[in-house]
Amino acid sequence: MGRLTDGIRHLLIINILFFVGTILYGDLFYEWFSLWYPQNPNFSIWQILSHMFMHGGFMHLFFNMYALWAFGSPLERMWGTRKFLFFYFSAGLGAALIHTGVNYYTVQQGIDALQAAGVTESEIFGLLDQGKYNESWMQVAPRGVVDNFLQSFYTPAVGASGAIYGILVAFGMMYPNSELFLIFLPVPIKAKYFIPVLIGLDLFSGVTGYSLFGSGIAHFAHVGGALFGFIMMWYWKKNQFDRNRWDL
Repeated sequence: MGRLTDGIRHLLIINILFFVGTILYGDLFYEWFSLWYPQNPNFSIWQILSHMFMHGGFMHLFFNMYALWAFGSPLERMWGTRKFLFFYFSAGLGAALIHTGVNYYTVQQGIDALQAAGVTESEIFGLLDQGKYNESWMQVAPRGVVDNFLQSFYTPAVGASGAIYGILVAFGMMYPNSELFLIFLPVPIKAKYFIPVLIGLDLFSGVTGYSLFGSGIAHFAHVGGALFGFIMMWYWKKNQFDRNRWDL
């Protein structure tokens, strides 16, 4: 891939600095900079951006930064730094929007189920604002609905994965015949097949709740980043690649 491009180098540095912050300050750093559900008391507006630099552990950081370097480098060289960074952050913000939208639907499902069982909204949020919930909720409403509601409300999102899924889509559209390797399947697969399958697996996991890659993954954030990445690529290929205002 050659030397690090400017945009990717700065993204790597910022992500590493945030990771050092999580080591030094632990839960406090996650409370400040992870993306919480908007009605959660820990939510702050800057988290819409800051969560993209937060990671849940070293391997999470490593794989995201490797993917950023591997798939983002050729895009930044082709587009230039400003256009690449605009794309990267737009995909990440799109991922946050879809993730939060799905969480809103899940939280509303839980609230509706509890209200149908006679629990008032003021009682629900009175406990939630204290970081609590009532065990009886599991008996008066469907357990799966309540579990999903509480998980959406109390679990923050971290990571650059949404933005990187946008980068993956862009890479697949610009270099469709590049051959990629899956860790668990050591045979080359062209990007135009590999990337849609990867996104499809995330969509399947998000809808069914069954994940091939473990728990704690924000699947709809991945799908959201990929969707916004596709929309931008479709628009740019149609309107901007031949008259690139970003190079001015």
